[in-house]
Amino acid sequence: MQTLPSVAVVILNWNGKNFLQQFLPSVLASTYKNIRVIVADNASTDDSVAYVKEAFTSVEVLTSTVNYGFAKGYNFFLKQVQADYYVLLNSDVEVTPGWIEPVIQLMETDEKIAACQPKLLAWNQKDEFEYAGASGGWIDALGYPFSRGRIFDVLEKDHGQYNDVAPVFWASGASLFIKAAAFHEMKGFDEYFFAHQEEIDLCWRLQRKGYKIYVCPQSVVYHVGGGTLPTGSPRKVFLNFRNNLVMIAKNMSAVELLWKLPVRVGLDMVSAFKELLSGKPGYWLAVAKAHLAFCAWVLSKNRKREGEHPAIKNIYKGSVVWQYFVRKKQFFSEIVKPG
Repeated sequence: MQTLPSVAVVILNWNGKNFLQQFLPSVLASTYKNIRVIVADNASTDDSVAYVKEAFTSVEVLTSTVNYGFAKGYNFFLKQVQADYYVLLNSDVEVTPGWIEPVIQLMETDEKIAACQPKLLAWNQKDEFEYAGASGGWIDALGYPFSRGRIFDVLEKDHGQYNDVAPVFWASGASLFIKAAAFHEMKGFDEYFFAHQEEIDLCWRLQRKGYKIYVCPQSVVYHVGGGTLPTGSPRKVFLNFRNNLVMIAKNMSAVELLWKLPVRVGLDMVSAFKELLSGKPGYWLAVAKAHLAFCAWVLSKNRKREGEHPAIKNIYKGSVVWQYFVRKKQFFSEIVKPG
């Protein structure tokens, strides 16, 4: 009998005792047979570690003395974990019993499928897609990420319209299945990102190496979202704007960047001033700080440029900003046509 590939579900935790208490039981109820469940604690100041060790004796616990953030945190902990597949799972995710099997079965059919995500639905609105990845991530020509089921802040109801197994541009870091060998080949996440969009950057780099990214909607999980940084917090706004600019500067060709980068900076400023006029000076300041940080990254000796990139599918050739704000198209199916 063929041995099932080994799967390590690694939950990065920072002061998330309440989420662990609520959602770890669902992970432990997974029906996949060759599984390890690991809580990787990022220097929590609550009693998460003691609680897990006492309440969930089958769960392995790894600890660090420093909060490394999402990107460096996973890089640090996954060096200590041997498995065929990693599942990077947020602590605020409730899984369904058979969530692992369909994804592993899919990824085993093609050695080039390096990463995959399940369908993400909202935990507090279970018939609605969740912001952090919905049914698979795409990106537009200017580097704006969006998803099958989520365009900016519009979340579609799930009517099974995106239930097809499909190649996508990026898989959500909230529930990321990735072949361990591919993760280490790419040297993991770019640690400069700290948190937010590092999984999109990793998926972009994987595709540059000829790998594929997929969504497997036959696997379903429910995500609370905003568990560590609340939506709209200045820190979150800063990281999203800074990291997105860094990502496109790393991965787009020099010719593309000549015109796309100025357009992106201009659109960022429009967004920032719109929020300022709406009475949100903190948002405007966060975007300004993000642009300054991006400039510092460009001038730094540690910046990474990935060189010219091959043709990659699942990049929407137009502008999702134009489609959404000008043409008022709010659903993925209205913007990206089949085939």
